[in-house]
Amino acid sequence: MRLSTLLSSILATSAACVAGDPIITSFKNSLSLSASFDPIKAAYWTGLPHHRRTPFSVSPDGKSAYLAYLDSTYNTVRVQQVDTATFAAVGTPFSTKGYEAAGLVAQNDGFALLATIDASGSTDLPPDNTPIVSLIRVKGGVEAWRTPLNGPGVHAADGLTDTAEANGDLVYSAASGLYAAYFVVAAYSGYASGHFGDSIQYVNDNGARQDIASASTFGCSHNTGIGLEAADAPPFASVCAEDHGAIWLNTETRYMSGVKIANENTTNGVSGEPMGGMSGSYSNLALFPGTTSYIFAWQSRGALNLYTDSWMEAPYTQCSPRWLNHNVAIATLSSKSKLTGAEASSTVGAAEGDSQVNWITKSDSVDHQNVHVATLNSTLSLVTWEVLESPDCQPVPLSCTGKFGGTGFQFVDATGAKVGATITDTTGVTVSGDMAVVGNKICWPYVDQTWDLSKPKDKGTLTTKMSFACAGADGAAAVASSSIKASSTAAPVASSSPAVPTSAVVSSAVSPASSASAAIPTSSIVATSAIQTSSSIRISSSQAAIPTSNLSPSSIIIPSGSLSTIFGRPPRPTRSRHTRQSTNRRRPSSASQPIASTQPAAASCGGAA
Repeated sequence: MRLSTLLSSILATSAACVAGDPIITSFKNSLSLSASFDPIKAAYWTGLPHHRRTPFSVSPDGKSAYLAYLDSTYNTVRVQQVDTATFAAVGTPFSTKGYEAAGLVAQNDGFALLATIDASGSTDLPPDNTPIVSLIRVKGGVEAWRTPLNGPGVHAADGLTDTAEANGDLVYSAASGLYAAYFVVAAYSGYASGHFGDSIQYVNDNGARQDIASASTFGCSHNTGIGLEAADAPPFASVCAEDHGAIWLNTETRYMSGVKIANENTTNGVSGEPMGGMSGSYSNLALFPGTTSYIFAWQSRGALNLYTDSWMEAPYTQCSPRWLNHNVAIATLSSKSKLTGAEASSTVGAAEGDSQVNWITKSDSVDHQNVHVATLNSTLSLVTWEVLESPDCQPVPLSCTGKFGGTGFQFVDATGAKVGATITDTTGVTVSGDMAVVGNKICWPYVDQTWDLSKPKDKGTLTTKMSFACAGADGAAAVASSSIKASSTAAPVASSSPAVPTSAVVSSAVSPASSASAAIPTSSIVATSAIQTSSSIRISSSQAAIPTSNLSPSSIIIPSGSLSTIFGRPPRPTRSRHTRQSTNRRRPSSASQPIASTQPAAASCGGAA
């Protein structure tokens, strides 16, 4: 063998060992909470269970981490320091009156918390005591400052806004010394009064809100899908999902325009939950550290048959879904405002509107939800999602129910190419909080529970324990392609782990000879990468399956009767496009008019209300 051939072989083998398949370790119930926590947040339109977000962040020096959560009183947000080796509680938590933990940035001396709180003052208050968003900086366990980002006196000339549900995120750039928050708003004065949008606000290290061109007071319509990531200077990278049929890289516009990432099947007031819907909008846009490249991940029904959006008109388009189930999609960015690949089509009459999408999964018989992504280093990211088997999928504004089949993990490089095999954890590990790098792994919080996605659920079983899981790319455990069942009598995990976890997923059948002595996790877990395929999905228990290749606006019909017939619960109301249904937006009245009785058959593809 020639020397050059030998060297090439060695380099190729080394590269394969560096990445390999994701190795998942879990730390069940490692963190004791000072107050009980409700792990479920019901989706607005369907009442289906979502994970109630628990923001998680690690300090720049890597020495401390923090977890934020809304306790079971639903009016107190708590922030607990977390040991980065054992994921146990450290010290006494910080607490403040609030209604949603919407973002968290750890610093070496404390943290910054994004939360919804009560507005202060006596004039220009939001209607019905609706909350506003505030950024709260804590240093050494003591509040240093708090800055309201909307509400009384904030951008009054543009119209005052409030925030019943933030569904947003918070990031920080050390290079610019700025925090950026992106969140949902509703206007209660000014030109947009009564309408829903979103806002991006910047705050400096001293707590001063920055009235700069990169900020916005009212952007994407009915945005329940937000992506935000830091950059060296504003504007920071941002993504929005609106209810007019698209997902936008809107870094330069802060509006429903810019670079069109994807065509999506939407309808009146509903963006289709591409970034998780209620209690989502986190860990979906990530920067590859040390570069200007980003990766974005979302759940999608695909796009067929583009036609003009009747409300916004050209060049805005709507579409039919390729599937009623969701698949996992990604896009890579070469900079904060430029895709590495093609922009989504806006050609009216185009038969396909998703040819530019990089699909991580592409099944018409399995549903994929709760999609997230985080970067491990400058070249490697981790995409994760939840699997629903035998899904019962309904057109928007509805979604899919089914049997929870585990959480999927896939390494993806900076070019968007898959690295190694897809791993599905079936031990109960889910993702319910921000994904952050801890040491040489990506870690996140979750609640150890039986995750049931078969029916609506407004409330979970209260808990005082939080679990954590981590994904590593240990070269010594990188493998070829198949999966194994880890022995329950094997030796403990390798000493490189920060603590001895309670379980782990291993993706290979064989490890390299040089790592034959590598430890194997202690619990019995099966990892699998199989994906089912078929020609159709079940639409409802009372309807025949509709071939996915024939989906069109006229073929997607919401079953007659009210939504309570479908889900066994009171229906959600019809909301006018852009507008708030009433001044009280905490939860619609069960006496509201059923959606099914007011929308035409084509409404699932965005027909005008």
